[in-house]
Amino acid sequence: MSLAPAASEIVLGQADEQGLHHQLTAGQMSMVAVGGSIGTGLLLGSAAALEVAGPGVILSYVIAAFLAYTVAMALGELASTHPAAGSFGVYGELYLNQYLGFLCRAAYWAAIAFSIGAELVASATYMTYWLPAVPGEVWVIVFSAMLLLVNLRSVGSFGRFEFWFSMIKFATIVAFILAGAALLFSGRVAPQYTAHGGFFPKGPVAPLLAVFWAIYAFGGIEMLAVTTGESHSAKDIPRATRLTFFSLAIVYLGAITVLVGVMPWNHTGVAESPFVSVLRMARVPAAAYFMNFVVLTAALSGANAKLYVASRLLFSMGRSGWAPASLGKLNSSGSPRLALLVSSYGIVTALIIENWAPKQAFLYIMGAAFSGLIFSWAVSLAAHVSFRRRLTSAQVAALPIRSPLGLWGSIIGFVLVSIAIIHTLFATRVNEVGGFVFFAALTIAYLLLRRHRQSQ
Repeated sequence: MSLAPAASEIVLGQADEQGLHHQLTAGQMSMVAVGGSIGTGLLLGSAAALEVAGPGVILSYVIAAFLAYTVAMALGELASTHPAAGSFGVYGELYLNQYLGFLCRAAYWAAIAFSIGAELVASATYMTYWLPAVPGEVWVIVFSAMLLLVNLRSVGSFGRFEFWFSMIKFATIVAFILAGAALLFSGRVAPQYTAHGGFFPKGPVAPLLAVFWAIYAFGGIEMLAVTTGESHSAKDIPRATRLTFFSLAIVYLGAITVLVGVMPWNHTGVAESPFVSVLRMARVPAAAYFMNFVVLTAALSGANAKLYVASRLLFSMGRSGWAPASLGKLNSSGSPRLALLVSSYGIVTALIIENWAPKQAFLYIMGAAFSGLIFSWAVSLAAHVSFRRRLTSAQVAALPIRSPLGLWGSIIGFVLVSIAIIHTLFATRVNEVGGFVFFAALTIAYLLLRRHRQSQ
C-alpha cells in the first residue's frame, strides 16, 4: 500500500506552507507546546484533582501521561511525514474525511482562540495582587497589545520570546520538585502518601474520576504539530516530539508525586495553591509573591502560544478554502496578520463575558471549548490508525520517528480519549448543552462552506 496520499491531497497539505518562514528550532517548537500546556491545569487544577482522588491521583497522572504519549507519538509520525500548519486538521482530511478534517480544525481554532481571552483575564487577576487599584481591563489591553506585537513579528522572534517565557515556568516547577524532594528526604516533612486514609482514601475508582483533570493538564501537547509548518528542518520534528513529551511527563509526574508526598491531600485547595504551600514549607522567601509571578508568566505564555497556534490554524483554513482566502495571506515578516487579528476575538469575548454576561455563560463556552480541544486528540489518533494501515513494514521502518506503541497504541488511545470526550460532554448539563450547540453550529458551517466550495 502507498505511503503517500493522492496528488490532490498532497497539494492540500503543502498549501499550508506557501510563504511561511521556516525558522523554528526543535527547542523552540517544543517550548511552544510546553508553554501552551503548563498552566492552570497543573498550577491550580492539581488541588482539585487531589481532592477527588487523594494520593491515588498519581495514578491519574500516569494514565494521562500514557494517553498524551499516544497522541504525541501519533502526531510525531504524521507531522514528520506531512509537516503542515493545519496539522491534525490536515491529517484528518487526508486520512479520514473532509468533514472531520474541517470539524477538527474549526473546533480547535474556536476553542483555543476563546481560551486566549480566558488566559488574559486570569493575567489581569494576578496583576491585581500587586496593583489592586488598576482596573483589570487595563491589563487585558496592555497584555493583548504586547502579544499581538510579538506574534506580528517574524516567527523566529516569536520562537525566542516563547522559549524564554516557557523556560520560566519549566525551571520553576523543576525547582519546586527539588525543594519538595529535599523536604521529604531530609525528614523535615513526614511522607503523606498513606497518612490520611491510605493511598486510596476515596476508593480505587477515584483515580479514574480524577484522570480528566490530569488530561486537561496535558492539553497543549498537540500544539507541537502546528509548529511543524514552520520548523527549521524536518529533521527537528522527531527530536521536538520526544523533547515535548518527556519534558511534560517528567515535570507533571515529578510535581504531582512531590505534591502528594508533602501536602496532606485533605488540606489542599483550602486557602492557596498547593505549590505556594510547599514553597512556604521549604522556606522560600516571599513564596506567595514568587508564585504569583510564575502563574502570571504561565498565563501570558499560554496566551502567547495559543494565539500563535490559532492564527496558524486559521491561516491553514484560508489556504485550503475552509475560510476566506484573505485569511491565508502573510505580511512581510511571514506572519498571517489578518488570521492573527481574527484569532484574537477571544480577548474581546472574554472581556464581555467577564464584565456583563452571567457567570453561567462563561461556563457554557468553556465547556464547549474543552470539548473542541480534546476532540483534536481523537481525530489525530484516528487519522494515525488510518495512516499506519496504509504502510508496509518497510515504510514503517523508514519513518523519521516511530511510535513504539504502533497502531495498537493509537487504537487504545482513541478509545480512552473517546471515553474522556463522552464523560466531559455529559458530566454536567452545562457541558452537554454547550458542546452540542458548539458542534451543531460547526456542522452547519461545514455544510454551507462545502456548498460554496462546490459552486466555485
